Amino acid sequence: MISAFRIAGWGSYLPRTTLLSSDLDARHGHAPGWTEREFGIVSRHVAQADETTSMMAAEAARQALDRAGWDVQLPDGIIGGCGVMEQPIPSTAALVQDRLGFGKSGVPCFDVNQTCLSFVAALNIAALGISTGRWRRALIFASDIASAGLDPANPKTRSIFGDGAAAIAIEACGDQASGMLSVASVTNGAHHGLAQLRSGGTRLRVSEGYDALIAGSYFEMDAFGIFKAAAKALPGVIEQALDDAGVNREQIDCVICHQASAPGVEHVRRLFEPTPDRVINIFPRTGNQIAASIPTVLAHALETGAVRPGSTIMLLGTAAGISATAMVIRI
Repeated sequence: MISAFRIAGWGSYLPRTTLLSSDLDARHGHAPGWTEREFGIVSRHVAQADETTSMMAAEAARQALDRAGWDVQLPDGIIGGCGVMEQPIPSTAALVQDRLGFGKSGVPCFDVNQTCLSFVAALNIAALGISTGRWRRALIFASDIASAGLDPANPKTRSIFGDGAAAIAIEACGDQASGMLSVASVTNGAHHGLAQLRSGGTRLRVSEGYDALIAGSYFEMDAFGIFKAAAKALPGVIEQALDDAGVNREQIDCVICHQASAPGVEHVRRLFEPTPDRVINIFPRTGNQIAASIPTVLAHALETGAVRPGSTIMLLGTAAGISATAMVIRI
């Protein structure tokens, strides 16, 4: 057992505007039904100008805090796990803290980044904070606006990504049977070029010109290369996490996986045969929400009862880097 905690609350936010695959068919001159058949997605949500990363995160966080019932008790830490920050400075967690009305509370806030696995990395840090006794309560969120970095001329990337946010409130508990049982993670930086967003940091600078900044602000990916590298990394982290947790594959009640793509989710389902239905699939209605993907699936599973007290679950995903992580939690 690495850390004993319970999930006290959860929440999620989907932007008001729904983009249908049929809309993209018309926009790109494809026959009706082409996008859905090609990418396995029916709809996804797209953030409007007022639905910023911190706004969406704060909405999801309020739901989590309300469910937790902490009332006037503030979390001991707020960790942002976004794939892409709202702005390079300051942290998105600081912006969310202020939106929640804690802007002068002194509650420590910071971000961690592992692209699509940022939420899982943030949850791991929060769990370690609880295990050392430093924290009793932690709020973790992920919020991403994938649509902000999509090339409008590229139907492939426009077709699979969606926007959204989710948050989880966790607290220390005396039940040593609940909490994080294990986590296994690998990164193979040799594959860093398979998925990248070059603008927004220090790589591309104003001195290089407007056109260079615009080109670098569109997400670039080698879909087949990512799938191949991810598929190679997943079995190892799954087995290590299971071994470290002292459970077998059949004892995993539910798999909360990154909704990378329709083939990506289907690959995870094959890894958990003969009972693939325990792998939750919401990709057709949300798309790939970057780091918000895994916590959105977790919030969905908690809301629908697919995950309940006593369940042993696995959080599983891959990210640009290329990274892969498996985490076993007993609810």
